[in-house]
Amino acid sequence: MKSNVGGIDKILRIVVGLGLIGATVAGALPVWGYIGIVPLATGLMGWCPLYPLLGLSTCPTKK
Repeated sequence: MKSNVGGIDKILRIVVGLGLIGATVAGALPVWGYIGIVPLATGLMGWCPLYPLLGLSTCPTKK
C-alpha cells in the first residue's frame, strides 16, 4: 500500500474521526457516530482505499 493521504488530509480525517467518536461516547450522536473509526483509521494509516478507485491522492509528488 502506497501512501495516498497527505498532511492536511490526515489531520482533518483524525480530527473528524475523533470528533464523531467523542460525540457518540458523550451521547450527542447515536451509535452511527462510531463510523468515525473509518476516517480515524485512514488518517492514522495514511492510506484511503477509496482514493485509488477514484484516481486521487493528496500526497505531494516527489520529483
